[in-house]
Parts: sequence; C-alpha cells; structure tokens
Amino acid sequence: MTAPSHPLRQNARILAASLVGTAVEFYDFYIYATAAALVIGPLFFPAQAPEAQVLLSFMTFGLAFFARPVGAIAFGHFGDRVGRKSTLVASLMLMGGSTMLIAFLPTYAMAGPVAPALLCLLRFGQGFGLGGEWGGASLLAVENAPTGWEARFGAAPQLGAPLGFLFANGLFLILGLTLPEAAFASWGWRVPFLASAVLVLLGLWVRLKIGETAAFRAAQEAAPPPKVPVGRLMADHPGAVLAGIAGVVACFAIFYLATTFALSFATTKLGYAKQEFLAVQLAANFFLAAGIALAGWWADKRGPAAVLRVGAGLTALVGLVFGVGLGSGHLPLVFATLALALFVMGLVYGPLGAWLPTLYAVPVRYTGISIAFNVGGIIGGALAPFAAQALAQRGGTASVGLFLTVAGAVTLAGVVFAPKPAR
Repeated sequence: MTAPSHPLRQNARILAASLVGTAVEFYDFYIYATAAALVIGPLFFPAQAPEAQVLLSFMTFGLAFFARPVGAIAFGHFGDRVGRKSTLVASLMLMGGSTMLIAFLPTYAMAGPVAPALLCLLRFGQGFGLGGEWGGASLLAVENAPTGWEARFGAAPQLGAPLGFLFANGLFLILGLTLPEAAFASWGWRVPFLASAVLVLLGLWVRLKIGETAAFRAAQEAAPPPKVPVGRLMADHPGAVLAGIAGVVACFAIFYLATTFALSFATTKLGYAKQEFLAVQLAANFFLAAGIALAGWWADKRGPAAVLRVGAGLTALVGLVFGVGLGSGHLPLVFATLALALFVMGLVYGPLGAWLPTLYAVPVRYTGISIAFNVGGIIGGALAPFAAQALAQRGGTASVGLFLTVAGAVTLAGVVFAPKPAR
C-alpha cells in the first residue's frame, strides 16, 4: 500500500502560486522603495532643495499605499463573487504592467512636471493591483491547507517577502558594483523595473494552472455570493475590520524602517556606499525568512493569535533600541539592529495569513483581509519612512524607533481585542 504523500509535496503547485505572486509583489514594491531612497528624488523632482527631493520621493512611495485599499475593495469584490484564481491573475497583470512601465518614464530634466505626474499615475496603478494580491495569495494557500497546517501554508505567501527582497536588493547590488554612478543614475536604475516582467510571466504561468479553492466552492454552493461584499463586510464584521487593520501595522512599520528609511539614512547621513549597505540589508534579510518560517510552525502549535501577540510585544521593545543601533554608525551594530528588527518582523508577518482569515466569513473573506492588510499598510508602511525622516531631522535617530514602539502597541491591541473567529 502506497503511503500518503506529504502535504507540502501534495500541494506544491498551490504553494508555488501563492509564493511567486507575493515574491513579485515585494520585488515590485521594493525596487521602487530602493529607487526612491537612491535616485527617484533627483531624477523626478526639481534640484533646488535636496532634502525636499527625498521627502517628495518618499511621498510618491507612499502614494501606492493609498491606492491599495481602493484596489482591495475592487479586487475583493470580484474575489468574493467570481473566485480567487481569476482575480489573482488580474491583479498580478496590473501590478506587473505598472511596474514595467516605470522603466520607460522620462525624467524631470526631459519632461518637466509631466515626469512626476506620470510616475504618480503608475505608482497608483501599481498600488491598485497590489491591493488584491496579498489577500488572494493568502486565501489560495490557507483555504487549500490540510487540517493542522493552516499557519504553515499561510506562511508561504509571506516567504515571498524575503524572496522578492532578495531579488530586488541583489539586482541593485549587482548594478551598483558593475556600473559607474553616472550610468546607474542615467539608465541602470531602469533595469530592475524591466526585469519585473520575467517574474510576472512566471507567476501567471503558475497561477493559470491551478483551480479554485474548496472553501470558495462550498460557499458558492451554500448560498449566492453577496451583491456588494464590502457592504456585507462592514455590516457583519465592523470590529473584525478594525482589529485586522491594527493587526498588520507592526509588520509594515518594521519592514519599511529597516529597508527604505535605513538605506536612505545610511547612504546620506552615515556615509556608507550604496552597494556596501545593500549587502548589509541582503544579509539581514535571511533573518526575516527565519522569523517567518518559525512563526508558521509555531502558529500551528499555539495558534496564530498567540504568536502575533508575542511578535507585537517584541516590536514595541525593538523600537526602544532601533534608532540608537541604526544611528551608531558602527557597521556590526547596524547589522545586528536590522537583523533583529527583520527577525521580529517575521513573527508579526508570518502568522497573518492564518490569523486574518479567521476574522471573516468565507463570502466576504477576500474583501475583509485585503482591506485590513492594505489599510494597515497605510498606517504602518506609507507613514514609516516619511515619519522617520521627519523624526530624524528633528530629534535624531534615537526617536525614530518610537514609531516601532507605537506600531507594536497598535498591533497588540488589535489582536487582544479582536472578535472571536467567524464561522
């Protein structure tokens, strides 16, 4: 008699489809975050005030976060009514297409104010597509998971974050090592945006070969889907929406302070070479992957809410040392600070794929987790680099980590006061 196959082997295509899509999401978002820290300001805004260029660059970075909730409602609507698979394919195409087109934009020197206007348009398109990506990828994994494996399957999309970061950071590092500064500023920064097309095609190839989730099919057979999922969501689960938003704040705050803000600060204020600090972040990224893997395993043993509470508490503690460690200028201490922060991020990011779906009923689940994830992203992600830059200018780096302390407290409150799991 043949032994049953291992759950990971049995569902390899499902896990690959959720992993690849999220890897593309983080690759696309992080190549822009890296470009925003290094070249977007000087290339797309007037040169009269260099510090204003940095702030305006981070504002374009934050714009996509405000587009994400709009995309979450739109893609959530179709994800709950039509299905997870087709919605995921559409979101990936919009996200990838917007990213690739950024490679062809004219600079401010070429087109004047038209250049930042087009940049903002494509950033909105990128964020709109991203609004439906993570929620669908998580449901694809969790709603196909065997009993007792929900958190480990739910961690698969999260592992796309360090993978996408690895590709994005590694490519910028290679370009920095092989191209003169003038060539990188002239055309080299465009290469990562073009390369996004390869990952998008891979993601589409995997996703077009999968079927619909069992949970969605069962919900469709039990009752017609809600005509307006977001309306049903707000009527039936208002407390869960607020709890879900709060629950994701910490992971976004850590990621963008330890990546975007840290890169900008280290290369402008601390004097590190671009490629040197990219290598430091690349090494610290492996601690994020370790944290996510640990969180997935631990959450299946203790429950995702329990792990998320621990991660939120640790986030608040990391905030007390983050600014001092980053601002020390001592490279081993800077690396240890980033590695610690990203490992703790794994503990607040890894359980989300399993925790958020428990808050919402299946007919409105795509909309619910997408709105929670993306609105929380505005609070924790869009504001993080901008707020940290302002705090650093006023009170030095010691005050920067307080943003993490507050973010950890917000996430802890969201998990503690979350309604009981929806049936």
